[in-house]
Amino acid sequence: MSNQTNTLPDIVQTVVFNAPIQKVWDAVATSEGIAAWFMPNNFKPEAGYEFHLEAGPFGNSPCKVTDVTPPNRLSFAWGKDWSLTFELKDVDGKTEFTLIHSGWDADKVTEFNQPHSVVREMMANGWAGIAKKLTAYIEA
Repeated sequence: MSNQTNTLPDIVQTVVFNAPIQKVWDAVATSEGIAAWFMPNNFKPEAGYEFHLEAGPFGNSPCKVTDVTPPNRLSFAWGKDWSLTFELKDVDGKTEFTLIHSGWDADKVTEFNQPHSVVREMMANGWAGIAKKLTAYIEA
């Protein structure tokens, strides 16, 4: 049984911040940092830790930390199908930050009965705006 036929591409966005890697790590791997640019949450940077993102009208979205490798990588499962990964790389005192939002399948729907194909397009556009908020937060 193969499930590769209806997989949609990951959303991948890379930004280079004019900030040291530890400052970026603190912005993307702490509850306070994530709340400042993304969503309120009860996150802790501990593998296996279960937390919620407060997704406004969509309610609390369940998540589980799957990888914490300071200050270079953080991954967590989000909702029933998705995974979110933040990869950080030091580049001469600046930080290259890559966001990877995976788990898209054309045959699946979200917990809110929206097709993945529709939500993926909305989220791809949304991440561009969120990246701007993260830049403003980090480079303030």
